[in-house]
Amino acid sequence: MLALGFGLTAALIWAAHDLLARKVSQGAAILPIIATVFMTGSLVLAPAVLIWGDWGAMTGTALVISVGYGLAYAVAGGALYKAFSLAPVRLVSPVIGAFPMLSLIVAHAQGQPVTRTDWLAVAAIVLGIAIVATAARDDAPEGYAAPPAVALGWAAFSALGFATAFALGQEATRQGGELPVLLIGRLVALASILLLALALRAPVRPSPGQTWLLALMGAFDAVALGLVTAAGALPRAEYASVTSSLFGVLTVLLAAWFLKEGVRAVQWLGIGAVFTGIAVLGLQGG
Repeated sequence: MLALGFGLTAALIWAAHDLLARKVSQGAAILPIIATVFMTGSLVLAPAVLIWGDWGAMTGTALVISVGYGLAYAVAGGALYKAFSLAPVRLVSPVIGAFPMLSLIVAHAQGQPVTRTDWLAVAAIVLGIAIVATAARDDAPEGYAAPPAVALGWAAFSALGFATAFALGQEATRQGGELPVLLIGRLVALASILLLALALRAPVRPSPGQTWLLALMGAFDAVALGLVTAAGALPRAEYASVTSSLFGVLTVLLAAWFLKEGVRAVQWLGIGAVFTGIAVLGLQGG
C-alpha cells in the first residue's frame, strides 16, 4: 500500500535525521545547528509550497495559529537537539517519540472520547519509558554530558512542544491551507531562533565542516514531512501517520549499529512497549 510506503520512508528519513542530530550536537552550540536545519528545510519546502499551496484559503485566524505552530515547533526542535546532546539515543528517543500520548491526554481534557484501548496504549508508553529510564541508572558515564534526569527533562519538553505544534498545525490547516501552514510555521520557527540568538548575542554560523551535514538534516526533515503530508491524498492515509511515528525505534536501531550505543535487553523491552503504544494510538486515531 502506497500510504504505508510513504510512512515507512518518512520514518527512516526522520531516524537518519535524529541519528545525525545526536552525532553533531555533542559538545556543539545548539543555536547554529537549529538555525541551519530550519533554514535549509524552509528552502526545500518553499518551491512546492509557492507553486501548489492554496494561499487563497489562508484566513487571518489560520495565519495567527500558524505563528503559534511555528513557535511551538522551534521549542520542540531546540529541546530535541539539546536532549540528544546530553544523552544516548536509547534514553531520549522513546520520550520524544511519545508525544502522541500527550495529544491524547489533551483531547480527553477537551471532552473528546477516549477508548479503553487508548488508555492501555498510554499505560504501555508510560511503563516503557519508566523501564528505559530506570535501566539508565546503571549506565556508564560515557556518552552522557549531563545526568539522565536532565536529558529526560529536555526530551519531555520536546515531546510537549511537538504535541502542541502538531495540534496547532492541524487547527491552522482546518482554518486555512496545509502547505502554506507548513512553510509559515517553519519560517516563524527560524525567525524565533534568529531573534533568540540576537538577544543572547550568540553566533548562528555553523562550523565549516558541519554546514553540509546540517543542510542535509534540514532537507531530510522537510522531505519526511512532505511525504506524510502527500499521503493525505492516498487511500488509508492514516497508515502513513502511524508508520512514520515509529521513527524513534528506528533511530535507536541505527544508533546501536552506527554509533555503537549499547542497549540492554530490558531497555529493548521498554523501547518496544513505548513504540507499540504509539502505534496503537495511531491506529485508533486513524
